[in-house]
Amino acid sequence: MMETNTKNAKERGLRRYASFVKGYGVPTVLTPVFMVFEVALEVLIPLLMAAIVDGGLYGQEDFLLRSVIPASLRTGSMQLIFTLGGLMVLAALLSLACGMLGARTASVAAMGFAKNLRRAIFEKIQSFSFANTDKFSTSSLIVRTTTDVTMIQNTFMQIIRIFVRAPMMMIFAAIMAFNINSRLSWIFVIAIPFLLATMLVLISMGHPRFLTMLKKTDAMNTSVQENLIAMRVVKAFVREDYEKQKFHSSATDLKKAQIHAQKIFSWAPALQLFIMFTCTVILLALGGFEIIRYKTFGPGELTSLMTYTTQIISSLAMVSFFVVTVSMARASVTRVNEVLDEELDIIGADSPLKVTNGEIEFRHVDFSYTKDPGNLTLSDVNLRIRSGETIGVIGGTGEGKSSLVQLIPRFYDALNGEVLISGHNVKEYSLYELREGVSMVLQKNMLFSGSIKDNLRWGCADASDEDIVAACKMACAHDFIMGFEKGYDTDLGQGGCNVSGGQKQRLCIARALLKKPKILILDDSTSAVDTATDEKIRKAFREYIPGTTKIIIAQRIASIMMSDRIIVMDKGRISDVGTHAELMERSEIYREVFESQMKGEDE
Repeated sequence: MMETNTKNAKERGLRRYASFVKGYGVPTVLTPVFMVFEVALEVLIPLLMAAIVDGGLYGQEDFLLRSVIPASLRTGSMQLIFTLGGLMVLAALLSLACGMLGARTASVAAMGFAKNLRRAIFEKIQSFSFANTDKFSTSSLIVRTTTDVTMIQNTFMQIIRIFVRAPMMMIFAAIMAFNINSRLSWIFVIAIPFLLATMLVLISMGHPRFLTMLKKTDAMNTSVQENLIAMRVVKAFVREDYEKQKFHSSATDLKKAQIHAQKIFSWAPALQLFIMFTCTVILLALGGFEIIRYKTFGPGELTSLMTYTTQIISSLAMVSFFVVTVSMARASVTRVNEVLDEELDIIGADSPLKVTNGEIEFRHVDFSYTKDPGNLTLSDVNLRIRSGETIGVIGGTGEGKSSLVQLIPRFYDALNGEVLISGHNVKEYSLYELREGVSMVLQKNMLFSGSIKDNLRWGCADASDEDIVAACKMACAHDFIMGFEKGYDTDLGQGGCNVSGGQKQRLCIARALLKKPKILILDDSTSAVDTATDEKIRKAFREYIPGTTKIIIAQRIASIMMSDRIIVMDKGRISDVGTHAELMERSEIYREVFESQMKGEDE
């Protein structure tokens, strides 16, 4: 049963990777064809050379003279030399042309294959839920999409090129060698299986080592990524020396892993040379003996046999190099398959259902990031929010505020219970329609490379300039944008590096407003703006989008005091729900937070 499952898995894997050839089938098929012709012509050259030496110089008849060349040309003559020499030049030129064409088609096919594979990986990552993404580090996903795919791409190119060329060269060269002298050619029969068996052993030993090497690559990339993202923090705490040492350690670990993985294959070249030189010495000794004593073997035939020996051993060298690449590629394939085989835990329904209003309801909702009922982040949450309400959410750090709102657009799914929007379970919507009806400004504000206008149009791709300006005025972003020399065409740089934290928050709010959503969620998204600007933004919400349900998570009670209702979170449960006045009367948690904040302001 286990063998059957393994076989089925391999077949699925082959079908999967074969599908990535789509659109590049012609160059994929042409490459092996060009390789076959290149090898056939290359194998013909030593035979022509032997005929020139034996027939043209010594007046003897070798294998080619006896089998192919007309009787009128079988004696030593300049005509024979020029005829065979011309054929050699023609064969060499044609072989070169086939090799060049094969190299080009192999490159086109491999690059197309890699493009399709990268696209499949990226599309799969885009379909991940937050829970799926949490299983992989960012740097690991980047390495899998770049380094691992490049490794598989190189292996694919070698499969359609070298893996065809090398075996065909061995077969053709061996056939010609046996036709020239079958007694001496038995040397290959002994040498080739020995070398191939050694290569198989090296593959099995190298695979786990390359897996370890790639994990060390992930670790080093993580170190670099964290350092670049947190460069300001590193400099603020004067931790440059620590980060240098941290990177040095990860780079050293990677170097050791690379050496450990590669050194096992360092024996392959030495083994190939040993076999080649051994075969050469034996052929020279036995071939020379037959030429001198029995006169049944010509010098040209011995020369061509030596050339075929070199071709066979060179082909084995190609195979061994291919073996090293395959061993590394197996590790990369394993890592890529982990992404492609990742089971999506959130899949939208195939439904035309749309979010028609901002009514939200939680019914006995439990939630856990680990999906462990014994380790709940939210416990038995029951809540109903009417369409158009402004809801404030407050609570201490880690009380489940962000977890609560992330269940609405299905960034995560509830462990138990139901989350409903417009009277329908969120699982009844397609992910597109559900998230199209919800705008969410997360705690970590993210802007992309490009102009301010380009970033804002993430909210609505066909938004007019008037819509953009209106959204920015609501978010109190218009004035500072116009303070830039290029206004809305100002380039933000990577991640919005040339705007402040408060400006970044206001741009993200404007972007969310451009969607004109039924539900707007602000997850502590005004923490970096001053109190006056915060009040202006909330006033704009009340006046310009009264029909949109607004959920505002905040640390400052002043940001949510005017909300229709306020939710107080405590240890993953809803402690109380009410207006500011009601909570001041009956909620001890709310009153303590209010009094501590007011006391801080008075001081």
